[in-house]
Amino acid sequence: MAMVDAEAIVKELRETYASGKTKNYEWRVSQLKALLKIAEHHEKEIVDALNSDLSKPELECFVHEISMMKTSCKHALKELKRWMKPEKVKTSLTTFPSSAEIVPEPFGVVLVISAWNYPFLLSLDPVIGAIAAGNAVVLKPSEVAPATSSVLAKLLGEYMDVTAIRVVEGAVPETTALLEQKWDKIFYTGNGKVGRIVMAAAAKHLTPVVLELGGKSPVVVDSNINLKVAVRRIIAGKWGCNNGQACISPDYIITTKENVPKLLDAMKLELEKFYGNDPLKSGDISRIVNANHFHRLSKLLDDNKVVDKVVHGGQRDENNLKIAPTILLDVPEDSLIMKEEIFGPLLPILTVNKVEDSIEFINAREKPLAAYLFTGNKKLEEEFVRNISAGGLLINDTTLHLATSTLPFGGVGESGMGSYHGRFSFEAFSHKKAVLRRSFGGDVPARYPPYTPEKVRFLKALLNGNILGLIRALLGW
Repeated sequence: MAMVDAEAIVKELRETYASGKTKNYEWRVSQLKALLKIAEHHEKEIVDALNSDLSKPELECFVHEISMMKTSCKHALKELKRWMKPEKVKTSLTTFPSSAEIVPEPFGVVLVISAWNYPFLLSLDPVIGAIAAGNAVVLKPSEVAPATSSVLAKLLGEYMDVTAIRVVEGAVPETTALLEQKWDKIFYTGNGKVGRIVMAAAAKHLTPVVLELGGKSPVVVDSNINLKVAVRRIIAGKWGCNNGQACISPDYIITTKENVPKLLDAMKLELEKFYGNDPLKSGDISRIVNANHFHRLSKLLDDNKVVDKVVHGGQRDENNLKIAPTILLDVPEDSLIMKEEIFGPLLPILTVNKVEDSIEFINAREKPLAAYLFTGNKKLEEEFVRNISAGGLLINDTTLHLATSTLPFGGVGESGMGSYHGRFSFEAFSHKKAVLRRSFGGDVPARYPPYTPEKVRFLKALLNGNILGLIRALLGW
């Protein structure tokens, strides 16, 4: 593959952006409709690519990637005029008479670097926001999902306006070349290590960034719950989402010593119902994306501190890159599996004396992208929402907040910065420009030198909101 000429691509997109084409409402609509056509007319091609990259079940391909992308696109098309409309705001006595508004304007030429675990959705969802906001955009899909990257490059090249929307394939050299350019905004989805590289590159040009990272998302399980429903929802969020290879996948469970036997029994029962006696042969579980990640996960399992902590699963098939749903009990806090984001089908369960202790445990660690609580206790729920700092919280379920377009999706601290989805995607790629309008009337002499004592009294009264003092100053009292 020839090395990408990143400088030439950016130059071409800047020329397009400077022409004003991308700011046009009709252009934005045409490009969003083109994205919809891609999803509607090439579903099989997209599913085949996702299956090639991750052996992702067809249902997951459609529900978690294609359908969510289409929903995002349709939502943007429906709301775009309202989002683009300037927002009228109040003015003060200081600027009277005047009017003011906030005008959303595109940043300009933006870069979207996406991840491999949901390579279709995580590529196009930010692009939808960038287009809706009126930007020219370069998409860099993940080379770890090469089939999906290739499909995206082909289809966007066929359907989209390539003078304003480009796909750049490749690996580290291509990403490095792109990051050397001056962008007006960078949107990165991935891990914290690369996130720091992206941020350092952006800092050279004072480029704003959105970083969608990950973290160890905890699940707190209380005892006063519908255990069967809770367990099914935990399994769906962990193994039913890319076999744990998801940024908001439950990373570990915290429950009480008293509750753990019932929880374990329920999880084992439901896992067998879902994936059978030999989950490695199940067609409903995604494989590990590549050999590197398989060996990384195997290293977590083979750690001497946890090797005897497996209470369910643990089977591996290196040839087919499959790891069965695996539960570990009471792993040490200093073990490898508790030090880094798992991003796979391994799920530790930690026990505490009382469920309230879980809040202190979570807060002693880096802020996660998501935190989940299963409880029927309203007091505990309120305490959890009040005291846990995470990108997002979900009570009595997992991962579904991702699909709620009225909520911002993003991290905090180590789990990222900035957010998107729905209107928040539009805002992520828009600068809120302040506009104040005045007529030539209503000019106040006290604003200008020489600054006499009378003028000082008048301006102090005006700025302090002292109406009586203002009247006195005007009357010369």
